[in-house]
Amino acid sequence: MEQLIAELVAEQDYLDGAICDVPIDHWNASSPAEGWLMRDCIAHLAEGDTTAATIAETGAYPKSERRGGDGVVTARQIEARELSIEELLSWWRESRNRLATALRPFDGRDRLPWAGNEMSVRSFTTARLMEAWSHGLDALETAGVSPIDTDRLRNIAHLGYATRDFTYRNHGRNPDPEPLYVELISPSGAIWTWGTNKTAHRITGSAGDFCRVVTQRINYRDTALVYSSSTAEEFLKIAQAFAGPPGAGRAPKTNS
Repeated sequence: MEQLIAELVAEQDYLDGAICDVPIDHWNASSPAEGWLMRDCIAHLAEGDTTAATIAETGAYPKSERRGGDGVVTARQIEARELSIEELLSWWRESRNRLATALRPFDGRDRLPWAGNEMSVRSFTTARLMEAWSHGLDALETAGVSPIDTDRLRNIAHLGYATRDFTYRNHGRNPDPEPLYVELISPSGAIWTWGTNKTAHRITGSAGDFCRVVTQRINYRDTALVYSSSTAEEFLKIAQAFAGPPGAGRAPKTNS
């Protein structure tokens, strides 16, 4: 858990450092997330980390959790549009510091509630890392900053593979019983694998591409991922490593 928390903090600190001096016009520009400004991406992280910190501190969802909004952004995101950028960043920094502190006493196998279900604290923490990275991609693109992938992606790739059954159930379908093998090249050049390589259903390529697909930051057709069967391709079409109803994903930019 200490290593995982350290990686979560490192991902958050990287994003903070990459955007903290971005001019205000970028913060108020539309991001790749439909209906969200760049500042909404960071407000979402601050809101999520605040909720996650409270859950880790109390073991339950906060009773006063805000509702409402316009269906695209939450009420808290709308309120946060009135904050200065420094105030917004201060909120996010405070919430994520609370979260890291609250997570440290746990064993990774302990359980905490999230999105109507319980998950292990290890998965709970990995989900926050995934959120920081994936929403960070949208913020960085809006800011005109090229993201730097690191081996912290291993956590997100694992979550993407481990949520395969969830993905099918989330679409109202029975999980595909066929085994799937995933082999990825990490940013450092190491090879990461999941599943048995004896199956005919395989996905290979870069960890960056795979993680962007399972967090729905890119359409699989716009990546260099290689899939060996329709079963493997089907997973890439619907993959979703985050909780909630099925996401719309990103439309392909190419026709291939």
